[in-house]
Amino acid sequence: MRQTLRAVGAAALLLASVGLAPAVASATPAPTPTDDCEREVDVYGAPLPCELVVDVLTPICDNDVPRLRYAIGVVGSSGSTVDITWVDPAGDDVVYTDQPLSGTVPWPGAVVGPAGQALDWPGWRLEGGRWVEGDEFDWVRPDVTVRFDVNPSATVSVAYPPSSPQCVTSPPRSEVLAAPAEPGGRAEVLAVTGAQVGLLAAGAVGLVGLGAGAVVLRRRREG
Repeated sequence: MRQTLRAVGAAALLLASVGLAPAVASATPAPTPTDDCEREVDVYGAPLPCELVVDVLTPICDNDVPRLRYAIGVVGSSGSTVDITWVDPAGDDVVYTDQPLSGTVPWPGAVVGPAGQALDWPGWRLEGGRWVEGDEFDWVRPDVTVRFDVNPSATVSVAYPPSSPQCVTSPPRSEVLAAPAEPGGRAEVLAVTGAQVGLLAAGAVGLVGLGAGAVVLRRRREG
């Protein structure tokens, strides 16, 4: 028996010396993914990488409403919708579920009227007919963390969209409303917006709001 074992050992050494040693199957199992991604496979049956890419991330102002424009690219997952989570560092998050992989969503705290116009802005409140800073959405300005979940997920930081002469993302101040209006200028744009917001906040709707806005414009032009 010992001679037989020696012979087998010698044969193995001889094969190894000429590069003909038999291959030994590895006992180490393939690594198991640590995430819960629903992976697709390639033509050979191997799992594809699972990742989410934020292709577009643009804060915008639309009809005085602060919004986030986004587009998500998904690799290795069959997910077709995204959950968008606005992360509150000290309270409850705001979650928009089952959104399309590209589109726009309003900033948390923004209130949009039936015609798509802005009625309220995050970080502001109306007191005694005047807008003052401070409300339960202070945490979304000047920037906020947003997480996109498709399975996998991606987390980004976005800045609150700034105002422009054509679109405002915060309520007009009283001193701006009292400033002389210049045709086509910033003061006139803000004055019209302020009149509309003030009327809406007071409960006036429809033609009443439009008539009051026309009165404001007429008085400014006559003056």
